[in-house]
Amino acid sequence: MTYEEALAKIHSLLTFGSRPGLDRMRILLERLGNPQDKLSYIHVAGTNGKGSVCAMLSSVLVAAGYKTGLFISPYITDFRERIQINNSMVSREMLASAVEKTFPIIEQLSAEGIVITEFEYVNALQFYIHSNEHCDIVVLETGMGGLLDCTNTIKQPLCSVITTIGLDHTAVLGSTIEEITVQKCGILKEKSMAVTSNQEPEAMQIIEQTARRLKIPLAHSAGVEIKNVESSLKGSRFLFNNTEIALPLAGEHQIENAKTALAALDILRLNGYIEVSDFQIQQGFANTVNPARLELLCEDPIVLLDGAHNPNGIEALKKSIKKFIGDKYIIGIMGMLADKDVDSSIKLLDGVFDSVYTVPVNNPRAMSPSGLMQKCAKYIDEVVVFESAEHAFDVALKKAQRSGCAIVICGSLYLASEIRPIIVEKTAKTI
Repeated sequence: MTYEEALAKIHSLLTFGSRPGLDRMRILLERLGNPQDKLSYIHVAGTNGKGSVCAMLSSVLVAAGYKTGLFISPYITDFRERIQINNSMVSREMLASAVEKTFPIIEQLSAEGIVITEFEYVNALQFYIHSNEHCDIVVLETGMGGLLDCTNTIKQPLCSVITTIGLDHTAVLGSTIEEITVQKCGILKEKSMAVTSNQEPEAMQIIEQTARRLKIPLAHSAGVEIKNVESSLKGSRFLFNNTEIALPLAGEHQIENAKTALAALDILRLNGYIEVSDFQIQQGFANTVNPARLELLCEDPIVLLDGAHNPNGIEALKKSIKKFIGDKYIIGIMGMLADKDVDSSIKLLDGVFDSVYTVPVNNPRAMSPSGLMQKCAKYIDEVVVFESAEHAFDVALKKAQRSGCAIVICGSLYLASEIRPIIVEKTAKTI
């Protein structure tokens, strides 16, 4: 089986969408020999920041010499970003071989009336590959929620991490912070440990209550002391245990994510689960990569790409824009999914973007550019509809090159995935 054939098999499952629940996943994993039971995990859930925290943790563990698996979603440029070993995508040959050996089980289950979704299968693939490759630790990012997310088929992890919680996927997870937090807390398990980012009081109360009920230690990002924070669009520097840490991820919110990752590393090494020095933390943070998170793709003119797609993410983006480029005329290129909290997200951008170009997103759940334009027009004077993200970027780039304004692309990681290669090509940035 070729790599292209393997991808076609994987994507053939896409139309079945996302369905929370673990029964199908457990049946599939049992047919595969329960590879998930042969691995150790750091399990990460949350509304915002979990991808960045996963990237930091994986990078530090690699620097410390651990054979580290990483599972994240969605991908930005290459499907294989979702399944990594030692911060490198698995090879095309490895993925194709895994699909060739496992997809007949998907077909057999389908014949039995058990329909496996794409996300379920990709998650099973990463368990299968990471197990076969004998990874020491797997950093495992949930897809949606936690309690019923198919990553939650693992037994107790070394540590469960809950990043910042906000309103997202409300149709599935619940319409309040409390309901969503209960779902996220589903990854906390007995005989394990837990870490939380700074949270709204109602979320923190539920996390602390859950940890007490399970009788597991809970570390807080607020307990991590860092000093002398310096930040720019290229990232941040700070002191941790008198060691200077350079983090090439920009934004105030990444400081909170860094403290969350450091809290996880501290609780793991203090309890003897890992051996990681401060120097290895320094190395790992310096090598952290997480595209489309306030990513500076061009400096002249400034082009920022951010996957912010919900009010919490947009609020973090807004703070960074005001801090770093608040004195510039800013063109926003936006595309969003219709099932997100579009109104609240756009309202936050009032006074931030001087003009907005609305574009389509290659996803069946996408809001039309004209529909998005009507919502943006309530808060932003100049809103222009474009039929493609590439055309919008071409127009914005010419204007920016001529007048020195800045371009910010946001609204969806799916949009980021589509437009990032276009930006890289047109601004001659090498990846």
